[in-house]
Amino acid sequence: MNDYKLLLLANKAWAEQLREERPDYFARQAEEQKPNFLWIGCSDSRVAPDQITNSPPGVMSIHRNVANLVYEEDLNLMAVLQTAIERTKVSHVILCGHYGCGGVAQGWKREGQGAIGEWVAGVHDVYAEHREEVDALPEGQRLNRMVELNVRDQLVRLARLPLVQAAFERGHELTLHGWVYDLRDGILKPLMTIDAETRLDAVERPEPVLV
Repeated sequence: MNDYKLLLLANKAWAEQLREERPDYFARQAEEQKPNFLWIGCSDSRVAPDQITNSPPGVMSIHRNVANLVYEEDLNLMAVLQTAIERTKVSHVILCGHYGCGGVAQGWKREGQGAIGEWVAGVHDVYAEHREEVDALPEGQRLNRMVELNVRDQLVRLARLPLVQAAFERGHELTLHGWVYDLRDGILKPLMTIDAETRLDAVERPEPVLV
């Protein structure tokens, strides 16, 4: 059987199981959404946010792109963020990278071609900012430290966005979290948090989690 047909069969089995357990489940889901979390993560197929956090539908809005980058000119991300903050009023935004990220590697080393090369070019700016620290590490540790530093810099960039600053100023209880996912053990590693009280000009590099 074709792989895509297996997906459709799995979907039917999932829906039937939920209807058996909770007959009103889909009727309630169709009424409205009230997620408490917005996840901004990498599009890597091995990092499925709802699955690795065991979150059912409705708990988390999700935006994914290569190397979990934050660009103000990315209207897709800005639309998702505006909806999450102004309409569904999430309390937490999680920006999550993952160790061994190919997008971070391509951007750091300027190896990407075409659209991917243009997209991850911002990662080289992260490297330029932290070049001394990264270059001082053994070769085998550099990529994973770049992943951590990229999460740090993207989270600060996220916090500086007018949408987020406006939410802080009007008293929206919003916390930004920087996490890294380890593909080798399935565990999420918290790196840092930012809230309305955080001085963005004084945000330090996170301590290395993986060496």
